[in-house]
This record gives sequence, C-alpha cells and structure tokens, in this order.
Amino acid sequence: MRIVVTGVTGNIGSVVVRRLRAEGGHDLVGLARRLPEGRDSWGVDWRPADLSTEACHGTLVEAFTGADAVVHLAWGFQPSHDLAYLRELGVGGTRRVLRAVADTGVAHLIHMSSVGAYSPKKDDRPVDESWPTGGVRSSRYSRHKAAAERLLDRYEASGAGTLVTRLRPGIVGQRAAGSALLRYGVPALVPSKALGLLPVLPMDRRLTIPMVHTDDVAEAIVTVLHRRAAGPFNLAADTPVTAAIIADALGARLVHVPSAVVRTVMSAAWHARLQPVDTGWLDMGFALPVLDTTRARTELGWAPAKDGPQVLAEVIEGMREAASGRTPVLRPRTVLGALGDAVRRGPVAVRRCP
Repeated sequence: MRIVVTGVTGNIGSVVVRRLRAEGGHDLVGLARRLPEGRDSWGVDWRPADLSTEACHGTLVEAFTGADAVVHLAWGFQPSHDLAYLRELGVGGTRRVLRAVADTGVAHLIHMSSVGAYSPKKDDRPVDESWPTGGVRSSRYSRHKAAAERLLDRYEASGAGTLVTRLRPGIVGQRAAGSALLRYGVPALVPSKALGLLPVLPMDRRLTIPMVHTDDVAEAIVTVLHRRAAGPFNLAADTPVTAAIIADALGARLVHVPSAVVRTVMSAAWHARLQPVDTGWLDMGFALPVLDTTRARTELGWAPAKDGPQVLAEVIEGMREAASGRTPVLRPRTVLGALGDAVRRGPVAVRRCP
C-alpha cells in the first residue's frame, strides 16, 4: 500500500512508520513541519508541510495523489497562549487534509481524534462510540478535537466516497516521549530528576484518566489499514489512571485538594507565564468519560498490551530520564537547552516552532 502519514515525527507517527516499515511491502510518505536528521534511514519519502497555512495544499495534493490511505496524526499542543495558531494547525489542518483527500480521491482516511472530543460524562460508567462528541467547552484542545469531528461529519455527508475511520484514544504515552512532555508541560528551570523528588501531590482524588500506550495505538492503526475498518473506535488500556495511581507512580503522597483550588493556582501560574499548561487540561481530566473499547476488540481484534498504570509508569520514567526519540518533536530536553530556547525565542507557551 501507498500510505501517507501526517505528523509523522510525533509521538504516534514515529511508531506507526516503524511498525509499517517492519511489516514491509508499503510505500510510505511522511509529512512534517520539521524533518529529522538522518531521515534517509527511515525508509520514508519525506515532504515538509505546515498544515497551519493554506500554502500546504500543493504539497498535500502531490503527496496524496495515488495514495491508498492517509493517516492524519498532525496536531499541536503548544504554544498554549496562541489559540489562533493551535486552531489553525488542528482544525484548519484537518480541513486542509480533507480538501486534499477530496481533490485526489484517496480511498481511506484515518483521522486521529481523541477522548478529548467527547462531551462531559454524567457518571463513571464507560461510554462507547455513540457518546456525543461535543467536547469540553473550557478546554481548547477538547473544543478543537470536537470541531475536527464536525468537519469529518460534513465530509462524510457530502458523499465523497472516502472511507473514514476515527480513532479516539485516551492519553497516549511511551517512554520516548519523556523529553517532549517535559518541554510541553514543565517549566524550563525544572530538571527532569525533580520528578523523583516530589513529596506530595496536591490533587483532587476524583481525577480519572484513560490512557493507552503508543505501541497499542500504532497496532490499531495498522489493523484498520489492513481491514479497511470504518467509523469510530475507542482505544484505551483496561485500567484508567486515577489521582492515587499518579501519586504512587511519582512516589508522592496524595493530598486531596479540590479541583477548583488546583485550577485557581494553575490558572494564575499559566497567566503569569510560570508554567506552560492551561487549565483546560485539568477541566478535561475531570470531565471526560472512561472509554468502552468493545468495538475495537470485537471488530479489530485489538487488545492493549499494556495497562493504564504501566503506561503511566513508563511515561514518568521517560520524563525522569528525559528520554527522547530521533525527531525534532521527540528531541532530548535539558534545562540549559530549554533556557536557551526561552531566551532566544520565548517560553514554549508563547513561541511557535520554526
């Protein structure tokens, strides 16, 4: 198959390409804003593309022409203070991909949605793919994922004829994403080893988050490509991650602090540019449902190899060790490097990557 992957250098894309290359027999095309060094060894036809601008259309059309499938993974998490850019990259990028898919007649589109697309839960019972995808209004990430789902709705309703698959995973993690997570979520002055020195975790004990390992998401994508499975699929490990599990993984003691209090402190620190994570992520953590993965298990034969607490433990270990990958997105993070970037181009929450 000729398969085009957007966001190929990210947490999921890099694993998907490795998995497809190991399988063999595929013509792989990778699209990314920043291409990695040593890319000749990847076995990928590389195309630079910035999905946040209309100028990418020609590149998308050229890359998609003759493709059997497009796997759309590109998304942005920072700069959190530049909402217009994040929307143009996520929602606008999805719109541009759909336009190019329509122009070139691609037969199969796999779109990486998220648990973040779902509307707030009413109770703790797991929800299947029929749960509304209205998003959490106070979370920009959630709103944007929900908006991308509306674009897919309209595209399918247009009768374009493309088979559309929507994957809705929980929080996706792996060890190699440690440096990226430090860069996105931890102030530049804080060393990675500090994660092992946290004595207490001030958090509302009601927090519950579905997680899934990157390898398991990549396996689902490959299975969907082979089976040409359409529609939405939830992807999550069996055991969701709770505040108590997070505290245990950090070696810290959980101190119950109501979410409203945590949110106030978090908001003040974000507005003061002291930390890069906006309060929408906290709101989403308390609002989103646990996922029922029955459809993926029965129709794809999919089952996660790692449970939620295992994924979390691996992610935290990766952050403590500043683990990294071979791409600009997953590059190593050090305090000196982070401070240098902040001095030259501003904090991660306000700067756009070149």
